[in-house]
Amino acid sequence: MDRIIVKKLDTDIAVESSPVLICGLPGIGNVARLTVDYIVDKLKMTKIYDIFSTHLPAQVFVNADGTASLPRNSVYFKNISKKKSLMVFTGDFQGNTPEGQYEISETILNIAKEYGVKTVYTLGGYGIGKLVENPRVLGAVTDTKIKKKLENAGIVFSENEPGGGIIGSAGLIMGMAGEFYGMDAACIMGETSGYFTDPKAALALIRTLSSLIGFRISTKEIEERSRNIEELTEKMQGEMQEKNQKDDLGYFV
Repeated sequence: MDRIIVKKLDTDIAVESSPVLICGLPGIGNVARLTVDYIVDKLKMTKIYDIFSTHLPAQVFVNADGTASLPRNSVYFKNISKKKSLMVFTGDFQGNTPEGQYEISETILNIAKEYGVKTVYTLGGYGIGKLVENPRVLGAVTDTKIKKKLENAGIVFSENEPGGGIIGSAGLIMGMAGEFYGMDAACIMGETSGYFTDPKAALALIRTLSSLIGFRISTKEIEERSRNIEELTEKMQGEMQEKNQKDDLGYFV
């Protein structure tokens, strides 16, 4: 088996304009994957490629009906209007080695180049190790000429954040897109605790991307998921505070 196999699906797609590429793979708080899955679903995007690779974990998924399927990355496409098209890259896993990360990144960027992509937004979670009430959306760019556009969409550029750089596909695809493909590229990160799948951070990214790219989708379902997480975390904080108070009282008994 080749290290990467690209399977083009039997779909008849007419590209109306140069697509914007959004990349979101599993990572911190699963923010990126949750964001793109929601966008793909609400825009009813069409899957146009499956990408299989020996750089993905050696396993299969077993579905509810007992059938098994290989892990994969996938590419989706949608003409939003005559002047606006969107491409989304997502999948089950990131590459499990540095070599795999580079090869998979190169694969998606070659596909993007073929479709005339000029702008790439990679997504990620920015873990801060504590619960976040109002998550910021932070950014990094490969060229300052696009920075103002992102700031106008509410994206924050904060010195030394993220301090350790951007690890994994979100950083690598952005860097390669700007360095080797001449594309305008940015990484957009939703602030998250990193403790669990974070729909609140994903909601912040969805709203930002909607403003930045210019598409409209209902956010009702992910808002509801965000409220459920808030209720759960408030309950956990209350129980923890109650426990600490009992421990403090017990000290004086």
